Amino acid sequence: MDEVGTSRNAAREAVRDVEPQPLRTRIDDVLAEASMAPGVLTARCARAVDPGVDLDALAEVIAGVQLSYDGLRLTRQLVHEEPWVTDEEQLDPNLDVLVADVLVARGFSLLARTPAVDKSVEMVRAFGSDQTHRHEAGDDAPRLDRALELNALQLAVIAGTTAVGGSVTPELREQATRIGRSSGVPLAPAEEILPKSTALEVAVGGPEPRPDEAIRRSATDP
Repeated sequence: MDEVGTSRNAAREAVRDVEPQPLRTRIDDVLAEASMAPGVLTARCARAVDPGVDLDALAEVIAGVQLSYDGLRLTRQLVHEEPWVTDEEQLDPNLDVLVADVLVARGFSLLARTPAVDKSVEMVRAFGSDQTHRHEAGDDAPRLDRALELNALQLAVIAGTTAVGGSVTPELREQATRIGRSSGVPLAPAEEILPKSTALEVAVGGPEPRPDEAIRRSATDP
């Protein structure tokens, strides 16, 4: 299976136990339409460190990154569209609020015992702050929205690299930031914006990562 298919399958499997069925069906619909760029970048960073890595063994890490992004991405969309409705024939937007919560919670749970946990927490906190202040940001609102994409790709390089014993270098962080800035909001499809694993090799550090090396600064910092 290709990296896009592997990422989508990992994300779906990670929420396979969600009940009731209508909720899980709606989650599948969201994941079917989503860019898999965060999950694929996670996989490609892992392959840059270890070309022979079994991506199936990294399924939870890949899913954790992908679900975290998709949950926050959907939350942002709902905040902007004010989705709450009372018409019984238009319940999908209300259901999406629950879908977003489930995706973020499951994504965080999958990353909780990995070196990427600090960045995961930072991403959620930064998102909450950015969206709280967005309504008064004026012309700066697009930058606050794009911060989610930058943080999600930063999360991906941390999760993928450290999952196979690599360490994240400033060059790799900068590469992720450039990808995020060149993509749309939300992220474009992985095959349109991501470099191959081999193009990431020169930016991958040594084999002995330490948990305190996880990136703590915002991806929007200069």
